Amino acid sequence: MNYQHQGLAQGRWYTFPLSFQMANIGSEVGRAIAWREKGNEEYSQKAFDRSLELFDLTLSDPKNKHRTKEVARARELWVDYTFADNQYHSNSLFFNTYFLAFVHISHI
Repeated sequence: MNYQHQGLAQGRWYTFPLSFQMANIGSEVGRAIAWREKGNEEYSQKAFDRSLELFDLTLSDPKNKHRTKEVARARELWVDYTFADNQYHSNSLFFNTYFLAFVHISHI
């Protein structure tokens, strides 16, 4: 697989706590939303792809085995919002607020 985050995919990602991982996913989610709102679909797609990569790395992290349900649900909502029918009626404010909480936690 061709990873955008080569160093992280080689195991470095697993050294970070879940709050840090989620905050970094949130950064990519925020970038994808911002680029989409600016009308730059190419950059939005690239950020979306990076966010999925980080979601998948987080889901594969053994220390997160008891939190996979929440991470997988966040991933599902994100994909649904971005490329499906938005059946959960998500919006950019929801994602920015959700991931902002992890930014605050990871800096404590």
